[in-house]
Amino acid sequence: MMAQEKKYLGLLKKSFQLKDHIIRVLENKNRKAPFLPENRTFPSMISSVLVLVGNYSQNGLFAEPSIILNKRSRQVKQGGDLCFPGGAIDPNLDHYLSKFMAFPGLPLSRWPYWTFWKKKRPSEARWLSLMMATSIRESFEEMRLNPLSVDFLGPMPCHRLRMFKKEIYPMVGWGSFQKRFYPNREVDKIIIVSLRSLLNADNYARFRISYPPRIKKTLNRDFEDFPCFILKTQTGKEILWGVTFRIISVFVSLVFKFKPPDMETLKVVPRVLNDDYLEGS
Repeated sequence: MMAQEKKYLGLLKKSFQLKDHIIRVLENKNRKAPFLPENRTFPSMISSVLVLVGNYSQNGLFAEPSIILNKRSRQVKQGGDLCFPGGAIDPNLDHYLSKFMAFPGLPLSRWPYWTFWKKKRPSEARWLSLMMATSIRESFEEMRLNPLSVDFLGPMPCHRLRMFKKEIYPMVGWGSFQKRFYPNREVDKIIIVSLRSLLNADNYARFRISYPPRIKKTLNRDFEDFPCFILKTQTGKEILWGVTFRIISVFVSLVFKFKPPDMETLKVVPRVLNDDYLEGS
């Protein structure tokens, strides 16, 4: 193992150093490029998600740096998929919540670069606070996340969805002390993915999706291959793919300089989508 790889892996044993490292890496990335793309869509087509990192225990034995995901219930679109808590902006409610997020002691005010953004990037700072508010509100609604338990670490680059006309803005937060979550009807269960497992190339595969007639007609193809991450749990395995996989791939690339293996070299994991995949049951 190279010295640089050891350095980054060593951060997994030092939570405070890892947290500070993530803050610096994200800010360095944002200093080099605009937070908002020039050709961004209408606000109604924008969503914000929370990439919640912290020390969490997957099996109750020990806690380690991990990412919290939701498994979508069958009652909503894309049921069964893993995703970040989050959703669409509520222009009225989230506008007021964004002001609240910057109050002393709350996530934005504790972020080391908030004062800089307000002074040097005021327009982007307003959008940033709005999207942070959206991600926190949605996380509270979906799994009762305590806003006071989150330290904001910075925004990640925007991601565009292929199947839906949406832009997703990931906000990265560190969970300080909340260890138990209470999913609502949209969430089947909470999934904990350790950063250590995300840095293991053996956990990646090629996900072959076969489309039902309705989606096949829209996309004009029978199947498609996607890179994916396979998470082994006590009850089986979960497959992480799509935009959530892309966001996590960017995160581990920025923070740990880790790149998943080339998809073409990986084993194929097949799945057939249900007809109600885009609508929910």
